[in-house]
Formats: sequence, C-alpha cells, structure tokens
Amino acid sequence: MEKQVTYKSAGVDIDAGLESLERIKLKAKSTHGPQVLTGLGSFGSLFDLSSVVKEYKEPVLVQSVDGVGTKLMVAVMAGKFDTVGMDIVNHSCNDILCQGAKPLTFLDYIAVESLRPDQIEDLVGGMAIACKENGVALVGGETAELPGVYVKGEFDLAGTITGVVEKSKTLTGEEISVGDVVLGIESDGLHTNGYTLARKVFFDIFGHSVDTYVEELGATVGEALLVPHRDYSKTIWPLLQKYRVKGLAHITGGGLIDNPPRILPKNVDALINKSAWRVPPLFAMIQKGGSVPDEDMFRSLNMGIGMIVVIGNEGSDLFAEALREKGEKVYTLGEIVEGRGKTRLI
Repeated sequence: MEKQVTYKSAGVDIDAGLESLERIKLKAKSTHGPQVLTGLGSFGSLFDLSSVVKEYKEPVLVQSVDGVGTKLMVAVMAGKFDTVGMDIVNHSCNDILCQGAKPLTFLDYIAVESLRPDQIEDLVGGMAIACKENGVALVGGETAELPGVYVKGEFDLAGTITGVVEKSKTLTGEEISVGDVVLGIESDGLHTNGYTLARKVFFDIFGHSVDTYVEELGATVGEALLVPHRDYSKTIWPLLQKYRVKGLAHITGGGLIDNPPRILPKNVDALINKSAWRVPPLFAMIQKGGSVPDEDMFRSLNMGIGMIVVIGNEGSDLFAEALREKGEKVYTLGEIVEGRGKTRLI
C-alpha cells in the first residue's frame, strides 16, 4: 500500500496555525476600542468610523504597507522576535505621519517556512505593545506557512496601516520654500534599514555573533542591532495641530540622500550639514569596518537621524523646543535653498 500524503507531511501544519491564532487573540484584543466590531478569525475586520468622522470636517484616509527587511535574520540569529513586531508598527506609524495622519488600524502578514506558535506569539505580542502605545487597533492579519518558498527557520513580516488626516492639514511638502529650516530628530540605531550592509560588516568581516559584546556599543551585537524602530508619531502628531510644519520625511531606505526629495518641490534643495550632529558609534563602526564610502552610508542608513522636519524659520526654534520637552533629541541640520529637488550634503 502506498504511503499516504497529508497536508502536514507535505509541510503545512494546520493545527499549529490554529494554536497560533488562539495564542494571539487576546494580545490583539488588548488593542481594541469600541470601534472594532470583529475579533481575529473573521474573513475581514470591521471598524466603526462614525466617531472618527465626527472629529473631522473632511477626513482623508492615509494608508501604507511595508516590511522589516533583513533585520528579521538578526532576530532569527538571536531567537528574539518581539522587537521586530514593534518595528513594523512604529515604522508604519511614522510613514503615514509624514502626511500628517493619525493611525487607526493595523494588519500584519507573517509568512514562515514552518509555523512555531511561540514565535508567532512573540511577534504579535511586540506588535500589540506598539499598537497600544500608539492608540492603534490591531484588527487582523494573515499567517502563511510556505515550505519551499522560505529557507528553513526564516520568515517574513509585513504590515498595512490605515490612518486619518483632516484634508486641510494634509502634509505634501508643496509649501516648502527657500529659507525654511531643516530639523533632524535622533534615531534609535539602524531602525529597519541597512541591515544587509550591517550584517556583512558585523558577521562576515568582523566575525562577530549576536552574543559578542562590543565595548564601543556598550551592548552585544544582537542587542545593538535589534533596538526597535523609534516611533515619532506620539510626540510629533500633537504638535502638528499647533505648529505650521511644511514637511516631514521619514529616513528609511534611501537614507538622508533619497528621502528628503520625496517631499521637496522641484525648485529647491535641502542643504544638510553633516557636522550638525554626532553620528553614533554603531554607524561609525559599520563605515570603518567595511570601508564604506560616505555616499553609500548616507544612502543606506539613517546615520542617527530618523525623521526630518521642514518648518518656516520663524517657528523652528519653538517647534524644536517643544520636541525636546517631549524627550526628543533635535538638531538644526540645515536649510532649504534654491535647487532641483535634491539633498545636498556639505
């Protein structure tokens, strides 16, 4: 008699999927307010917009989707998964903040080679922590077991966020003009970009493991590389209601070279002085260890600046001080000058 082939023997464990769902239901529910009308497990999530609509004259939905990238490989090496769950939520909140939006709901997508309920629980647990801190409802998601697509032990993580902004307060960068000030807010490490470069230097060139303690960093390599992506929406969004900010640029893939132009009109440049802030030791180690050119560093990594704010000269000092009062480290990076919609580093 021929041996029977089941879905489980082929590589997909439905029971592990159900166990994962049961483990994360309460974590997701902890982020729900009365607007969430369905729990996890439904074919779609229901979110009541009636209370949101009452707060806005012309509400505009802002949506974004992103992933964590190869930082996940460091998480696998360290066996630590909660912080990358925080990463995807915080990164997403920052992205829609750049249009002036307040986050409402979040959905995740986790794809794995083989389901481990404890791993899924840690990932979603991290997301739930970040969602609660940001006032976001984790309303659903998808967990896919894909043997043959992913290498054994590896996984992918992505998320979709929806937020809302008053139409008249939407940030587009169109008002940015010559003489405006460019402020930079400090990052917490690499955030979620440049990990292919960082892994090459720390693990291949230096020969470190995630458990190697590095004196210059005051931490192990794993601890330094898994610091969660900083969330700026908690501090910046309330200030957007009081100050006339002209543009926000989240410093993600593309670094300080390619991200500011996403908000610049075509007749101006952002002139940024590289000596305006101290580049943290983590970035300096990567550059020295890999003999990485300046341009590649500033295009691949955030170099210690996680968010850029463009604001009129008359309000820049007050805005910077308001950020500092909320615990942010803020630097005056430069100014807006005549140009062609580019970043100019000096």
